[in-house]
Amino acid sequence: MEHRRDKARHPDAPRSGNGASYQHKKDRDAEGCVSKRFRPGGQTFCSVPQSLSTRRQLYERDFPVYKQPVEVGFFSLDSERDFFSDSRQLRYYSDPGKSPKLNLRDGYRDRFIKRDESVKERLDHLLRWILENRAKLHSRNAATSSACAVGVDFVTWRGHLTKLLTTPYETQEGWLLAVSRFGGTLYISEVETDAARVNRENRTERHEEMMYWGYKFEQYVCADDAHSVPDGGGVVNTNEAFCTVVQTRLADHKLLFSGEVDCRDKDPKSPPAPACYVELKTSAEICTPKQRSNFHRYKLLKWWAQSFLPGVPRIVAGFRDQDGVVVSVETFHISKISQLIKNEYNCWKPTVCMNFCSDFLSFVKSVVKEDDPRLVYLFAWEPHRDVTFSVHKDSEYTFLPDWYVKEMASHHAPETRQ
Repeated sequence: MEHRRDKARHPDAPRSGNGASYQHKKDRDAEGCVSKRFRPGGQTFCSVPQSLSTRRQLYERDFPVYKQPVEVGFFSLDSERDFFSDSRQLRYYSDPGKSPKLNLRDGYRDRFIKRDESVKERLDHLLRWILENRAKLHSRNAATSSACAVGVDFVTWRGHLTKLLTTPYETQEGWLLAVSRFGGTLYISEVETDAARVNRENRTERHEEMMYWGYKFEQYVCADDAHSVPDGGGVVNTNEAFCTVVQTRLADHKLLFSGEVDCRDKDPKSPPAPACYVELKTSAEICTPKQRSNFHRYKLLKWWAQSFLPGVPRIVAGFRDQDGVVVSVETFHISKISQLIKNEYNCWKPTVCMNFCSDFLSFVKSVVKEDDPRLVYLFAWEPHRDVTFSVHKDSEYTFLPDWYVKEMASHHAPETRQ
């Protein structure tokens, strides 16, 4: 069913139907033509736009059409990070109660296998799923007029889209997104920034342990099947993952993306995926009004974006004290988060997040015209700046692997656009 998701639940969305956002006079050149910046709302002037503004005011338009995400598949990554096109890593949520007193520090020293974060997997696991499910994708999209081999405009990870949704409100961390057009489809893969690499390589021991706490909470509340109970004494291995693959449409952008799923509802009567999925989070316990306000303004933004995109309906959060003990558990329904934040002054707005994401995708479409898997357009953004891009051929940024390109090319002649 196609609809404007959450639109009725966004009282802060502007009532005006005027979606045009005009640039200031200084953005015009000597001939009176708008300079090469992409205009929010989809209008561009002159030649290829060179930048995209991230100013929030430009995106306070009506909430864009976002089709209900449909799960088209899934895959698992095992303890060795090997790919399997099945649900062997799917786990089942087991309610720990309101005040479970779970010790998140347990096992950090002796029962923890951590994934090697220096290994950059790019889109590889999702591309492997696509190769194994080409027939399904082709039949699903056969009714459309798309000339794309995959039948969608964009292929990416959910996490990359989450970063786009939160960009208008992000003040600390920039990003780099590599884009290549191949077979008529635009593939988006994140590139680690120098700042992110330095932060990763210089984390404190306390930071490393607190990252473990989130995985440990999952172990305490997830069972291997619907009829068993969680094993809080086992090994935490962050190589393991279950990922959903969903298809949807944002405005006129057809999207195929994948994201990790923590667990699903045990109830056999629960709705089909992704509506049966549950996202798990941990956060510091909230003791003061200021802490609650900060939670609403910053953490809930990222939580909402991450789950809204794939259609995961609820988040179960374990609130822990400074010693890493979960003292309370609370459920957040994604459809009600906009009501939770409505009384916060100058808070984030879902419509701004979705409109910026839509306009960024339009910007990418207007820039990346040449169909060549070895050609990368690197989109860069830093807080308080515009999004810009640079072009790289046969460089370190090339991310579509030869095995994927050759296999896809053997079945479909890539569409070439000049």
